[in-house]
Amino acid sequence: MTAEDTHPSPPRICVLMNAGSGKRDATRARTRIEAAFAEAGVAAEIRKLGKGNQIQRAAREAIKDGFEIIVAAGGDGTIAGIAGVLQGSGVTMGIIPLGTFNYFARSLDIPEDAAEAAKLITGGAPRAVRIGSINGRTFLNNASLGAYPAILRTREETYRKWGRSRIAAYWSVLVTLATLRKPLRLTIETEGHSSTHRTPLAFAVNNAFQLRQMGLEGEEHIAQGHLALFVAPDTGRWGMIKNALALAVGRAQRDVQFQLIAGRRMTIEAKRSPRDVACDGERARMRAPYTLEAIEGELTVIVPEARQDGTR
Repeated sequence: MTAEDTHPSPPRICVLMNAGSGKRDATRARTRIEAAFAEAGVAAEIRKLGKGNQIQRAAREAIKDGFEIIVAAGGDGTIAGIAGVLQGSGVTMGIIPLGTFNYFARSLDIPEDAAEAAKLITGGAPRAVRIGSINGRTFLNNASLGAYPAILRTREETYRKWGRSRIAAYWSVLVTLATLRKPLRLTIETEGHSSTHRTPLAFAVNNAFQLRQMGLEGEEHIAQGHLALFVAPDTGRWGMIKNALALAVGRAQRDVQFQLIAGRRMTIEAKRSPRDVACDGERARMRAPYTLEAIEGELTVIVPEARQDGTR
C-alpha cells in the first residue's frame, strides 16, 4: 500500500463568489476565504460571478470541469441559484454566506464568518436537504406572489441609494405597502382541497428557522416535509401596514394576520398572468398556474457534524 492509498488527495473545490452580495468588503472576504482553504491544505479555485443567468452558467461550467465540491459564496439568492443547478447532479455543495439575512446558512448552523465557513467545508459532513420549487425554479427559504416581489423592486432601488442593510430592507416593506395597488385573486389547491382568496400576499416557506425568526407558526408542517403557505387577508393599505408591523415584531397571529395552508404540492391559479414571483430575494416573471413542491434528496450540503439531522 502506498502513501497515496492511505492519504487520499483532497477533493477539488470551486468557489463561485458573488462579490456584490451583502454589505461586506469583497476583497477582504476573498482574502480570508483563500487563507482558510490554504490553512486546511486545500487549493480551492475561486471564480467571480456576474449577475443574472451568469450564476447558473458558472455553476454548470464548474460541474463540467469536474469539481467535486462547488461552493456558493453569496447571499440567499446566489445560493439558491447555484443549488438549482447542483440539485440531482451528485455534486456536493458548500456554503459561504455573504448576504444580508443568510437564512439558509443560519438554518444549518453554518458560520456567517467567511473564514470559518470555508474551514467548515474542509472539515464538515454532507447532509441531504430539502428544496422547494415553483414552476421548476428552485428556492431554499421562500417563494411569494404579490406584495413581496414589489417590496424587492423597492429594496433594490433603496440599496442602490443607501447601501445594503437590514434597516433598508425593512424600510422598503413600509414604502411598498403604502403605495401598493390591487390585491390578488387566487385559487389554491392542495391535497384535494381548494380555496379562493383575495389577498395582497401569498408567501410559501421551506425553512423552519426563518419561521422562528419571523415569529410565525408552521414549523411542525415543515418537519413533516410540507411547505407552509401564508396568505394575508385583504385589509386595505393601512391594514397591510399594521399586519406588517405585527410580523416585524413577531406578533402576527394565525387567522388574524394570515391564513396557513400546508402541503407537499400546491397549485395556485391567478386571474392575471404573468406576474413577478420572488424566490429567496430574487425576482422572476412567471405564468400561472404556479406549482409549488417540496423536493427531498436532490441536494447535498456540507454542514457541521452536529447538524446531520433535525428540522432546517
